[in-house]
Amino acid sequence: MNEYDIIRRPIITEKSTLLKDNGNQYVFEVHRDANKIEIKHAVEKLFKVKVLSVSVSNLEGKKKRLGRFAGKRPDWKKAIVKLSPKDKILIFEGAGA
Repeated sequence: MNEYDIIRRPIITEKSTLLKDNGNQYVFEVHRDANKIEIKHAVEKLFKVKVLSVSVSNLEGKKKRLGRFAGKRPDWKKAIVKLSPKDKILIFEGAGA
């Protein structure tokens, strides 16, 4: 797996914005098979920053219905990446997009 397969997309919510502002932590959706070490190397290589720690959580997909048909969204993995105090990721700041 390369870096672009590991990091799927950034997650921008109210909680992730507070984490970014207060703790210099960024939230990503990552590949389900990726481990903390692979996520750390991928973020460091893609964004050219120094990663201090990585926290991951596996999330279950929600159950959904469409009329009489029941289904389920796919399960996914979320990573919270803490950067060194001098580093920033510009796509979260609005300048990189």
